[in-house]
Amino acid sequence: MSRLLTDRRLWLSAVGIGGLLAVALWPSAVAVDLAPVSRGPLAVTIDEEGRTRVRDRFIVTAPVTGRVLRIELEPGDRVKRGDVIARVQPEAPPLLDARTRAEAQAAVESAEASLGHARAEEQRARAAHAQAERELTRTRRLTAAGITTAQDLDARESDVSLAAEAVNAAAFAVRAASADVDRARARVATAAPGSTATTVTVRAPVDGVILQRVRESESIVRAGESLVEVGDPRQMEIVTDLLSTDAVRVTPGARATIEQWGGEGTLEAVVRRIEPAGFTKVSALGVEEQRVNVVLDFADPGDECASLGDGYRVETRIVLWEAANVLKVPTNALFREGTRWAVFVADGGRARRRFVDIGHQTGVDTEVLGGLTEAAVVIVHPGDLVHDGVRIERR
Repeated sequence: MSRLLTDRRLWLSAVGIGGLLAVALWPSAVAVDLAPVSRGPLAVTIDEEGRTRVRDRFIVTAPVTGRVLRIELEPGDRVKRGDVIARVQPEAPPLLDARTRAEAQAAVESAEASLGHARAEEQRARAAHAQAERELTRTRRLTAAGITTAQDLDARESDVSLAAEAVNAAAFAVRAASADVDRARARVATAAPGSTATTVTVRAPVDGVILQRVRESESIVRAGESLVEVGDPRQMEIVTDLLSTDAVRVTPGARATIEQWGGEGTLEAVVRRIEPAGFTKVSALGVEEQRVNVVLDFADPGDECASLGDGYRVETRIVLWEAANVLKVPTNALFREGTRWAVFVADGGRARRRFVDIGHQTGVDTEVLGGLTEAAVVIVHPGDLVHDGVRIERR
């Protein structure tokens, strides 16, 4: 009897130890994140930073070299076409030292002498021309009387033509010598004592506001130097530089949205132009990238856009493709299985692999063309522990 009890105890102990080992070695469920397959809108966009820019800006420059007086207008001040923006006093002729003045005066005397010589040559040429005409008249009478030949008449006509050309050349020489005299006299000209130069006014070319004041204090400027920039902030556009590989996918008229512009909600925009020439830009990582400027217009430049100024930073989303009702799955649930795309579907507490056909992709969602239904629940971010048939539980 005691032996029977001992055997029963041993058997119970073995069963208990086996059960404990089975429980210890039984695979536990893998904790996963789940997401449903849903239907809804999907849009493929190119997201890039942009800058606002006044469409038509005018750089007002100094018309003459001289001293610009202090510009009282400040950035943001509104001006109308024809309003005085700045005043410039033309530069007076510089004072000459004794040596330079003597050289300039000698140049004047030399030019005047050349002018006298040219005028004397002109008088000699005119006299020669008059003599040639008298000889031609006399030869014509003699030819008519049969005293001289036609060859003599041709020679006299040729002499008159040559003399007329000499008169023209002498007249041009006189004109050039006169210009040399004026130029030499201008070098020695100085402003009269106590005289003041006439002030030249610079006026606004269009209605708008002062965008930037390049010159503020009184200073010397050269002709063509920038003074202020004028533009109309109501005519605002957005410029964003895209990678050239992305720019070729954008077409004029494409819809875009403006985000993170400082106000509430998003603003609608339309692509107006893709510039034909690209440029090289170095990224923050030091990589040279080929970029292309894409210009957008506000779809409704209303009161919300009025708070934006020139050169403000915004975030642009240019829509390449969109649909209102597509079957979509989270992009981070997809993985490659050979040459095909697949997902893990939660089915009765276990993971089941399903091959799927996909369409358009974004960084968040992917269009599903086949292999899944709307009622399915997929595993997002499947790790190495997830495989076909493994037990799973929601994290």
